[in-house]
Order: sequence, then structure tokens, then C-alpha cells
Amino acid sequence: MNPGSTSELNNLLQIISNTSSLIENIWDGNPGSEKYYSMLRASVERAEKITADLVERSGGSVSKVLVHPDLTAFTRPKNPSPSVSQRQCILVVDDEEALLTLSKRIFSDAGFDVVTAQSGFECLDFFRRRPRAFNLILLDLTMPVMNGEEAFTRLRAISTDVPIVIMTGFIDKEQLQRMLSAGLAGYLRKPVGPTEMVLYCKAVLDSFRLSRTGGGAHKATVH
Repeated sequence: MNPGSTSELNNLLQIISNTSSLIENIWDGNPGSEKYYSMLRASVERAEKITADLVERSGGSVSKVLVHPDLTAFTRPKNPSPSVSQRQCILVVDDEEALLTLSKRIFSDAGFDVVTAQSGFECLDFFRRRPRAFNLILLDLTMPVMNGEEAFTRLRAISTDVPIVIMTGFIDKEQLQRMLSAGLAGYLRKPVGPTEMVLYCKAVLDSFRLSRTGGGAHKATVH
């Protein structure tokens, strides 16, 4: 299986996983529902293990979650408490409309303001007009015309004051290393459950804020 197919499969699993989690919250407690949700969760977990194996065979990073070493020293354990009183805004960039819809619901429910962009060009347009409006950018890697790495490079040319996280089904180890060296805040490999995704982004936001008063450069290592 080529990297493009692997990434597409992980996109579909991300949609299935997030949708099932939202439906489960709505129908929680209905008689007999837990049995079917357990079956669905088990199926998603099995499929995720298969795609992880495909990612490794294709030469991609096997890391599920990765935070830039410059930020890990500031990462708080478990569920980080809110670091600021005002609502924070996340810019989610993905060419998959269903993933944008699900991400907006998930982060809105978690107390964030959410802006979505369906391309690198739209993302850059939003950011150029309001570079101080966003606290974090969650960026898909595999997008047509302008991919996530090019969008990341252009965003970084505008400002380095906003953490950017890549969320994708497949990324080559060398490409991930290159982006981390250029200031990428972290990486999430799809599929990622809603709770894990929210907690990860909160941790990155908290760590990024604390790192503004810290220092020390570390070399990122990708496995």
C-alpha cells in the first residue's frame, strides 16, 4: 500500500472513530447500546493496528503522539488545567469536509472557539488577516495543490508565535524531522479519539505558553 492510500484509510478511520464517539455520547444509557458501541470500538482498534503496521512498512513515523522536545520539558502530567481565562481559538485545516465538521464539534464542546479551513490557501488567508486571533493551528499534511508542509513553511514565515501541530495518517520520518527542526510543535497520527485529541492540544497550548518564559534547545528525534 502506498503512503497516499495509507493516509486516506486513516482519514476514513478518523471519521468513523469521531462520529461513533459523538453518537455514543448522544445515546449513552440506552438499553443494549453499550454492546454495539463496544463492538464498534473494538473494530476501530483492530483497523488502527492494521493501518499502523502499513504506516511502518511504508516508511512512515510509527509515533502516535509526538511533542517537540523544546515543549516537553514544560508539559504537565495528565489533564492540564486551563492556562488562561479567555476562550482559546483553534484553526483546523483539512481538505476533508467531514473531518472539519467533526473537529469543530469536538473542540467547541471542549470549550474552544474553532475556525476551519479546507485548504492551505484558505488557512493562509485567515492567518494573514488575523495572525493574533489563533492560539493553535491543527494542520493536515496531505492536501491538494498546497500540502501541509508548504502551508506550515508559509505560516512560519508570517509568525512564530502560534504552535502548529500536524495531524495526518502518514508522514515520512525525514519529513517529520525536517518540520520539527523548523519549529513544528508536534504531530498526531490519525486516527485519534476525540478525548485524546483535545487533551493533546490543551497540553501543547499549556506547554507553549510556559515555554515562552523558558529556554534551551533540544534536538528532536523521530522514531
